[in-house]
Amino acid sequence: MTQSAPWWRHPALAWAVLGGALHAWSLSPWCQDWGKVAPALIQTLALVVVLSALCRKELTPGKASAVMWLYGTVWLIGATGWMYVSLHRYGELPGWLAASAVVALCAALSLYMALVGWAWARWRRRVWWADALLFAGLWLLAEMARAVILTGFPWGASGYGMLEAPLVRFAPWLGVYGLGCVWALGVALLVMSAWGGVSARVRLGVPAAILLGVLALQFMPTQVFTQAHGRSLSVTLLQGNVPQDEKFLSERQVPMLIWHGQQILSAQGQLVVAPETAIPMLPMQLPPGYWDQIRSGFGPGSHRFALIGVPLGDFERGYTNSVAGLSADALATPEGMYRYNKHHLVPFGEVIPYGFHWFVRMMNMPLGDFSRGPLNAPPFAVLDQRVAPNICYEDLYGEEIAARFKDAASSPTILVNVSNLAWFGERVAISQHLQIARMRSLEFQLPTLRATNTGATVVIDHTGRVTHALPTNTRGVLEASVQGRAGVTPFAWWASRWGLWPMFGLALVLMAGGCAGVRNRTPLPLGGNGPVIH
Repeated sequence: MTQSAPWWRHPALAWAVLGGALHAWSLSPWCQDWGKVAPALIQTLALVVVLSALCRKELTPGKASAVMWLYGTVWLIGATGWMYVSLHRYGELPGWLAASAVVALCAALSLYMALVGWAWARWRRRVWWADALLFAGLWLLAEMARAVILTGFPWGASGYGMLEAPLVRFAPWLGVYGLGCVWALGVALLVMSAWGGVSARVRLGVPAAILLGVLALQFMPTQVFTQAHGRSLSVTLLQGNVPQDEKFLSERQVPMLIWHGQQILSAQGQLVVAPETAIPMLPMQLPPGYWDQIRSGFGPGSHRFALIGVPLGDFERGYTNSVAGLSADALATPEGMYRYNKHHLVPFGEVIPYGFHWFVRMMNMPLGDFSRGPLNAPPFAVLDQRVAPNICYEDLYGEEIAARFKDAASSPTILVNVSNLAWFGERVAISQHLQIARMRSLEFQLPTLRATNTGATVVIDHTGRVTHALPTNTRGVLEASVQGRAGVTPFAWWASRWGLWPMFGLALVLMAGGCAGVRNRTPLPLGGNGPVIH
């Protein structure tokens, strides 16, 4: 009697590693260098690989769970490995501990994918279309779970791989998670019709129908839900390129303050935007007269506006990661400025989870427990535009930005993101964050201004296209013109009222449809195209 090989030597696990590596590669800047559609094609190939492994008849729910967990872990390590830079280079954690922390986080986040594998293998009906519906619903549920549980960390969601693909037309309707669900459903239909012991007509018809659908989307006119609003703005975006290991050193802060101050006061644009923590000190810590000198450039009669990344507050009452808005009207308010306080704080960086202070104390970072701002913050009035700032990785959460669109009359006409990605290396995180910002412009069909410390400092139009950009990892000033837009997309409408609950409902509907499929007890002969699903 031949003894079966240990489960960890199962060939499906090797396919899971390959699929995860391909998925991670699709989100990298090097894949984008191959061509616009390369990320979508490589990501699709990744899911084809892992689904083909799942469709082998000998995979039990436990083995299917291991396959999807390994796939997700490799995918997320490749997509978010830049966290190692911040932990090791700037946090001064030993290399082995920094690497272990990244792997542990990605492995934990991939437990959602493990549940996808287990539930699909347990509940599938052995009917190709029903199994595809079930998989798409589980995939959507897993991606949203990663986005919301324990404050969420949805970086690298599958919808971002579709930025240059025809499927991106679903973004203003369904948002990034719905877009990823449509993609997963299409791939699942393709694979499961090929492996499911179906007739030749189905095996040929399903790929043909998917191809025709993609071509139809490619040539279909894009439906536009927003329209030009008011006059265009001239804008000045600053990119200081301050090394992260110098940003909080007192002897290096004076030259940085001088450069940002000079650029803010001499900017040619009607609106000047400085990055997150362009001024890295609380107002009480600034050199005497510095903040007053900045404010003096925006007094009565100046017709100039500024958004500046700066921490606000004090050590006694608490402090916030903020954007200060300066204008003649803002200076006349009791607080003397417009103030946007970051709502979605970064775990460990801006808020320390309970029980992890020991881990934070091991790192040499200017960390602390920041106070949280409101979810639905009012926009900053700039002439006849309503400008809505967000800070760094807040723009990863389109459903939270959507809260500002519940009242169409006061909804934003321009989005602004201020960031500092110097913590995370020189290319990968910068490129991925640009993908995220472009997706937000597509979801809301609004232009986005990005002012960052090291990049990508860009102007993105309402179609998600980058119209102006500075080279990354250089010091510079970007002058551009941007046209604000008014209106509410379907995604902004439903997400502003119900958050992600409609997507949870869609996931349950797909899963119910999959589980309701009639069990195929006598599968058709395969005809040599692969094993029958039992």
